[in-house]
Amino acid sequence: MEIAALAYSVVTATDPASWVRFGEDIAGFSAHSVPGGIALRMDERVGRIFIEQGETDRYFASGWEVRTRRDFAAALVELAAKGIVVTPSTEAERALRHVVDMVWFADPAGNRHELAYGFVSSFARFVSPQAVPSFVTSDLGYGHVVLPAPQIDECRDFLIDVLGLGVSDFMVHRPLGPDGPGARIDFMHCANGRHHSLALVEAPVSAGCVHMMVEVPNLDEVGRAYDRMLRADARLMATLGKHTNDHMTSFYIQTPGGFALEYGFGGLQLDWDRHTEFEFTEVSLWGHDFSVGFGADEQAQLANAA
Repeated sequence: MEIAALAYSVVTATDPASWVRFGEDIAGFSAHSVPGGIALRMDERVGRIFIEQGETDRYFASGWEVRTRRDFAAALVELAAKGIVVTPSTEAERALRHVVDMVWFADPAGNRHELAYGFVSSFARFVSPQAVPSFVTSDLGYGHVVLPAPQIDECRDFLIDVLGLGVSDFMVHRPLGPDGPGARIDFMHCANGRHHSLALVEAPVSAGCVHMMVEVPNLDEVGRAYDRMLRADARLMATLGKHTNDHMTSFYIQTPGGFALEYGFGGLQLDWDRHTEFEFTEVSLWGHDFSVGFGADEQAQLANAA
């Protein structure tokens, strides 16, 4: 199976209007009411992040894109041959996501993955309420998402075997120092050049997601979003910095879903035929002080997981 891109994410919210405010006032998405919820736009598609009313505030599902109906049919045959039980989508689920067809299944960590094709769009021009000129999407998908996987080896191998994802690189994160408990993080890519569309963290996460990432075309747009965050008195989760592995310059802010949004620019795009998997030992070349937001919560989760 060949996954083209991370097409969308679905989030449940007790107060969907909080996502409208966050999306429009800080991130610079445009928010629109659609059947079953709210779509947050960042390009010509109807939405890249879909918000539906729920009893909890958390991440719900990752939507993976295949290019054609034939690819979708072949993927269903492949999933059946591997013994993967898939659940067909309902009409309401397809209407919210604006797709022609979709099925879903869970990985060994319980994360919900949706396989979809046929994205419905009017191709109306994206207009950001904060004058963000564009987000880096297109064939690269909308960004990336970081999901919990306490049994990381089993989950990673499942996503390689079932979704056809590849490993970009990996590390063991030790926030309490070199002798403290650590969590492995595996960064995984689709069949496009974005450094990673998914990362797995070897720890439980109550919000169902550590963070999702969106990318803008230049540093000025990152800085303007940082200023909007400060004016909104929103919670900073990690200071501005530049990552070692994907070279993304970014900061992190808490979303209404209880997880973070990484807002960055300059992420690597790679030729996978010329790439070698490697382990790296430092999260960032500079900056990214995670203690300002993730801090004690992350340390407690890692201590419990150790």
